[in-house]
Amino acid sequence: MTVTIEVSGERPYPVFVGRDLLAELPPLLHRANQVAVLFAAPLRAHAERVVDAIKDKAVLPIEIPDAEAGKTIEVAARCWDALGGARFTRTDAVVGVGGGAVTDLAGFVAACWLRGVAVVHVPTSLLGMVDAAVGGKTGVNTAAGKNLVGAFHPPAGVLCDLSTLDTLPPADLTAGLAEVIKCGFIADPVILDLVEAGADANLPELVERAVRIKADVVGQDLRESGLREILNYGHTLGHAIERVEGYRWRHGDAVAVGLMFVAALARRAGRLDADTAARHRAVLERVGLPVRYRRDAWPDLLDAMRVDKKARGARLRFVVLDGPARPSIMDGPADADLLAAYEEISA
Repeated sequence: MTVTIEVSGERPYPVFVGRDLLAELPPLLHRANQVAVLFAAPLRAHAERVVDAIKDKAVLPIEIPDAEAGKTIEVAARCWDALGGARFTRTDAVVGVGGGAVTDLAGFVAACWLRGVAVVHVPTSLLGMVDAAVGGKTGVNTAAGKNLVGAFHPPAGVLCDLSTLDTLPPADLTAGLAEVIKCGFIADPVILDLVEAGADANLPELVERAVRIKADVVGQDLRESGLREILNYGHTLGHAIERVEGYRWRHGDAVAVGLMFVAALARRAGRLDADTAARHRAVLERVGLPVRYRRDAWPDLLDAMRVDKKARGARLRFVVLDGPARPSIMDGPADADLLAAYEEISA
């Protein structure tokens, strides 16, 4: 059964969750004469199926580097050169096929070309379905940090085809669960119950619940001016770990450690009860996500966090919990408190 979740806002769009969804693609591209399909080499076979589904269009396949290696301004420039060579107009469209890095790049390419053409996302990873492809945040990485260059550009639609998860490498599926678990802590504790009961058996419901949470939040706050910040729970330290690791760590693995960190930070501040803090470790370990990071990395992590998008001047700001499904902001914690929380989760 296919579930359709509407994302409201100034430019509403549907998110389809189900299996074998490519028949939903052509109506989303009805205005386009040409369609660029961005994909990385491991997804070539699925990209070919996408091309077959829109064979009435002039299709421009663009292969990009896999994972975070594809999220650079240089790769985006190559894509723009290809669009220019094909004489793409404002009624043409871009389709991103792959994980979160591909959909982030495809959205950014579409947002900038002619100041905005339509983009449709076909995420093939759990992370892409529940996080990157939904919400309209696009971007690339730079030497200064992750996703610091980008644009808000809502897609015309998103196809969360659960059949693509059947062949997803187990490590990638596990990493994607970090974003699902995040949604459980900030908004829907039933997600945590389902993960504890068995994530594999409950995967369709977990995807649907996580997408509904993100759709609700971004429908109210597209440009992250307030409410949407809660979706960054665990991400401040998570992004710092990714940068320190040169983006060799999976995003979800880094976020999992980030969740542990902010849970310790909030508990030490007297804002989060000990049981909920302890549940972070239990749920993350239940699915095999990392809960620690190396002790000697703290100075580099602190430097990286100071360029986080939520920072204000010299003050660091963190999304924390005041209880289950009660997210809030901790503004300007002392360096000593940050270090003490990190020491709790450092190996």
